[in-house]
Amino acid sequence: MIPQHGRGSGAAAACLALVLATAAGAAEAPSLELVKTIRLQGKDGNLDHLAVDARGGRLFVANSPMNSLDVVDLKAGKLLKRVAGQRGIQGIAYAQDLDRVYVGLGTGGFCNVFDGKKYGLLKTVKFKDDADNVRYHARTHRVYVAHAEKALGVIDARTFKKLADIELPGDAESFQLEAGRPRLYLNTPSGGQVVVIDTDKNEVVKTYALERAGGNFPLALDEANHRLLVGCRKEPMLVVLDSESGKEVARLPIPGDTDDLYLDARHKRIYVSCGDGYLAVIRQADADHYELVDKVATAKGARTCAFDPGMGRIYLAVPRQKGKDGPEIRVYQARR
Repeated sequence: MIPQHGRGSGAAAACLALVLATAAGAAEAPSLELVKTIRLQGKDGNLDHLAVDARGGRLFVANSPMNSLDVVDLKAGKLLKRVAGQRGIQGIAYAQDLDRVYVGLGTGGFCNVFDGKKYGLLKTVKFKDDADNVRYHARTHRVYVAHAEKALGVIDARTFKKLADIELPGDAESFQLEAGRPRLYLNTPSGGQVVVIDTDKNEVVKTYALERAGGNFPLALDEANHRLLVGCRKEPMLVVLDSESGKEVARLPIPGDTDDLYLDARHKRIYVSCGDGYLAVIRQADADHYELVDKVATAKGARTCAFDPGMGRIYLAVPRQKGKDGPEIRVYQARR
């Protein structure tokens, strides 16, 4: 007969082993889980930027190889509509309140505006050349279009009237707008700078130099902590700046060829899509401390993505792979 204390000791040991095994499994679980792959149609070549319509369950994709705006039904997991004739398509912004899509074309410098129901062309606004990144600010109903030469165009989203063309010290890449103040932060990789713009005055008010990195293409804003998250290609780094002073507060290596990055405030993470074939996941311990915790293998050239903070989902644009008939969107769900 087994003594009572022996049975208790064995049960306790088994329980401890189970707890340790569970903890170890949780520690090894990936921070991102691939939950869906959506097939598109297209030729070889990288896809460009994306925009999410969270309420309508749609994803807008700049299908550069096909010169088309692709509209994806996220619930059904399939291509819903292809708007052809968008030569040199690059940047996309979606205005939820107006149900309009604003598309920047690298060829010709056009910004095309489409109706969000039937995708009919409402207006074409012409800039000098190479319209790229596009953003919509719901509070002011303004659309911002980065374009050549060294300028940021401002459009009234409702009337399509061109309101301003802000001169910049270098060619523009990614930019972000504050929600609470008339401030816009913009990358100019040719000068290795982040530019601060007063959106009431439509003028540059500050420039922040990047001292130990360059090729700053993507940019995200942590407005609550007054931090700018800058993705650099030379050397491949995430650089964190104080948005008020421009002072560098942190830096850490990332995989190469990044073109998009997003802050996930709920999980205190930063997601960086890198053309070298990885999604980098960075933990934000606090405003000044960051740690690379995951490198999710993806595919070469998959360097653009969009993030839906409500769903905690990343939509990664993957160019056509060997043996496939077209590119695809890989959907990742944030875990833990």
